[in-house]
Amino acid sequence: MDFHVSLAGRGDLSARIYRQLHEAIIDGRLAPGERLPPTRELATSLAVSRNTVAVAYERLTAEGFLVGRVGAGTFVCANPPGPPARPGEPGGDIPVRPVWRALAGDPPRARPAVYDFRLGVPDAHRFPMAAWRRLVARELSDVGVLGTGYVDPAGHAGLRAAIAKHIGLSRSVRTVADDVIVTHGAQQAIDLVGRVLLEPGGCVAVEEPGYPPVRGLFTSLGAKVVGVPVDAEGIVVPAIPRAARLVYVTPSHQFPLGTAMSLDRRTALLAWARRRGAVLVEDDYDSEFRFSDRPLEPLHSLDHGRRVVYVGSFAKTMLPMLRLGFLVVPPALGPAVRAAKRLTDRQGEIASQGAMAAFLTEGLFARHLRRSTREYAARHERIAHVLRRDFADRLEVVPSIAGLHLAARSRGSPGVGVDIGTVVRRAAEVGVAVESLADYYGEGPGEPGLALGYGAIELDRIEPGLSLLAGCWR
Repeated sequence: MDFHVSLAGRGDLSARIYRQLHEAIIDGRLAPGERLPPTRELATSLAVSRNTVAVAYERLTAEGFLVGRVGAGTFVCANPPGPPARPGEPGGDIPVRPVWRALAGDPPRARPAVYDFRLGVPDAHRFPMAAWRRLVARELSDVGVLGTGYVDPAGHAGLRAAIAKHIGLSRSVRTVADDVIVTHGAQQAIDLVGRVLLEPGGCVAVEEPGYPPVRGLFTSLGAKVVGVPVDAEGIVVPAIPRAARLVYVTPSHQFPLGTAMSLDRRTALLAWARRRGAVLVEDDYDSEFRFSDRPLEPLHSLDHGRRVVYVGSFAKTMLPMLRLGFLVVPPALGPAVRAAKRLTDRQGEIASQGAMAAFLTEGLFARHLRRSTREYAARHERIAHVLRRDFADRLEVVPSIAGLHLAARSRGSPGVGVDIGTVVRRAAEVGVAVESLADYYGEGPGEPGLALGYGAIELDRIEPGLSLLAGCWR
């Protein structure tokens, strides 16, 4: 072997030997059929253990670059694999469906902000972590041998029963445990419904503005997604396409505007769904945080669960990392949705589901909600007050009485004054994270304005943060 191995540099010795031999085979310095020195001989020349060299040889043999012949030695394969193809070279790209090229790539992660007004972020400091840790530990300690196998894809039986009871008391959703399916958050719940109802090219109506991940999800399923305008009473029913097979709505706290769908509009939407044979997906994503008045009856209750799939999530009330959500399906949809759940991920993480069941049944969830709601109500009121006081000439607060964020529309004519996108970028530069309302429109430029969350910012930091934001208009 004319090629010489060098151990100069850093890193695992075996990995360095492997890498140099691999490169030498790829670029032809070690020719096909060429014999390599025995492992003991190469180890002696390099002053390393024989095992270090043997590991490198074994890896190259397993990858098809070397072949061992009993009694003869180790040789470079006659036809070793070629170098990996580079992007753009023949065989270098794997074709994917065009829709996934458009959807690929996570949004850029925002750098940590001093004043964080991002949407959908609950206050992790207020989560009762000690109680949760105790419940998870208890659940794991109680699991016997039989409890470690596969279980019902619909989820932990105790959690499904606890959810049915909880939403019956808190949201007047009349259901039974058999109609509840536990999911990895609301997004998976909506995905399951889309999988069992939508044919490729089928029409789905979503609110405009609305929740971008849901629009992207339905698009990925091959659906034609149509945005339907929202006014002060909710989705504009006459604007829903006649061909829509599925309609996704957030009636209790419209995302992102924050308004509640009126009773007249709810009634009209249900009547439309019955006439068209469509299914309504009601996403009740953060309605637990309500600061005044009793909420209107959910669509599910008004319809008695015949054409409405009710979706809930613990991501906003607990922690996003727990990935716990659920859906309540009409009995006619139950078998298909259970099958979809079984085929996509088989089942959820049962220890967390068992802990969540105890969290609900022992009253810890209700206590956590009461405490969190008081705090979020104070933050909501503080932001609304400061916006009306210091931003009256620039922003109009959209009335809302629930949730973890509020919206404010821009005053004045488009194109006059500072662009909202410029304000958002300037705010980020001074450590204030806010979001543009226009980012939640899927079609057209969208309405100018801001959306401000208050789950991740303490009460005493709201005014200093908004003061910096005000300076971003200048």
